[in-house]
Amino acid sequence: MHLPRGTAVFHLGEAAKGFAVVLSRRIDLFLMWQNARDILLYAVAPGQSCVQTTLGLLGEDDFTGEAVTGEDTGLVLIPRGQFMTLMDSAPAFLAFVFHAFAALMQSMMHVLERVAFTKVESRLAGALLDIAQGGIVTATQAELASRVGTAREVISRRLEHSSVRAGW
Repeated sequence: MHLPRGTAVFHLGEAAKGFAVVLSRRIDLFLMWQNARDILLYAVAPGQSCVQTTLGLLGEDDFTGEAVTGEDTGLVLIPRGQFMTLMDSAPAFLAFVFHAFAALMQSMMHVLERVAFTKVESRLAGALLDIAQGGIVTATQAELASRVGTAREVISRRLEHSSVRAGW
């Protein structure tokens, strides 16, 4: 599949239709709160799989987040039946799935640590440095809030406070 930027790959509450592997660009997975994108949990890069689809297929649970293409994205979706057959019959595929799952769990622990133990100002500064292109950031305050794990209003106050202190 080739999906344009901003396309929802799956929504909160949907059942997993298959196992998603990104071929090009990326998919961003958001934790949802009251049907709004709230926190960017992780991005799925080329060659990686979406662990939410793994959880949905193995646990037969509905999605607890929303996946959206961050850029024009190429991906393959392995249907549920084929996924289960590969899990039972292909040790290399099984190892790939569990390796991806372990890597994401480690990444999620880092996200929790950052949100729990790092000040908003530090997380915001890191996000601004990460997404700046040529010294310019084009993200909205809502996008920054999602990336940092806070509310848009907090980002607004922190940016205003920073610009006053810097004399902007």
